[in-house]
Amino acid sequence: MAVSLVLHRVDDYDAWRKVYDSVAGLQKDGGVTNESVYRMDGDPNNVLVIHHFDTVDTAKAFFANPDLKDAMQRGGVQGEPRIEFFE
Repeated sequence: MAVSLVLHRVDDYDAWRKVYDSVAGLQKDGGVTNESVYRMDGDPNNVLVIHHFDTVDTAKAFFANPDLKDAMQRGGVQGEPRIEFFE
């Protein structure tokens, strides 16, 4: 099993969440087996997303998908997200 941790700031959490929820199919097709979202205490537009995958290679392929990058832009992600992979 592999896990990705994504930390990023968004313009507006509610707007970001609508886009995030709209790409559930993209996540499933990309190999996401489980996901969870957390907001930083005291800074609700600072978001941590955890995705589970079968392998790190699957996780890296998911994050290389241009459709995901487009969704992040539409969701108001500020700057480059911090993405870490663990197995």
